[in-house]
Amino acid sequence: MRIRIPMTVATVFLTSLSATAANIVELWDTVKAPAPPKLSAVSVKVGDAALLLLDIEKAVCNPESRPRCPEAVPAMAQFLEKARKAHLPVFYSNTPGGSRETILPPVAAQDDEPIVKASVNKFFGTRLDEYLKAKNVKTVIVCGTGAFGAALHTATAAAQSGYKIVLPVDCVPGSSLYEEQAAVWSLINGPGTARVITATTLDAIRIE
Repeated sequence: MRIRIPMTVATVFLTSLSATAANIVELWDTVKAPAPPKLSAVSVKVGDAALLLLDIEKAVCNPESRPRCPEAVPAMAQFLEKARKAHLPVFYSNTPGGSRETILPPVAAQDDEPIVKASVNKFFGTRLDEYLKAKNVKTVIVCGTGAFGAALHTATAAAQSGYKIVLPVDCVPGSSLYEEQAAVWSLINGPGTARVITATTLDAIRIE
């Protein structure tokens, strides 16, 4: 048996809901940041893992647009040297307007290190997945800017493509602390990435 609700009752009910259900913009100033995530030491194996250096180039990694990015480069360069000494494969990306020459000198690509070019998802329309599979890579260490751009979207695409993710939180700089926090939180808690991601720092990654 169908129950018919008088129109006046339904109207009052819907009006009551619209009057009480505040949207997120209206509640913006009441939001409290979640507790910081736990960071873990992690080991990666040569022959199983690779380092991704995404968009560390002049146009987007500079004091004007992302001041925290140049500050993060020395640690990236130090880890890059460690990765190369261990023979860990390294792959790069450019923004659509970038090139091999626009990558910042401390982390410049060597001639035999592939570079792909795309927007925020470096798997989309590129050969990155092909390059990784050719090296039998199962785990990617994601370093890149912006936190809410290449880092977030490429890490998510990597998870969707079957890779495990190591996320050093000190090498995914954004244009603001809020952007970095939101990106890290999204990757650690997102349904596409939560089960395959390890949050860490560059100096807590051991290469075996």
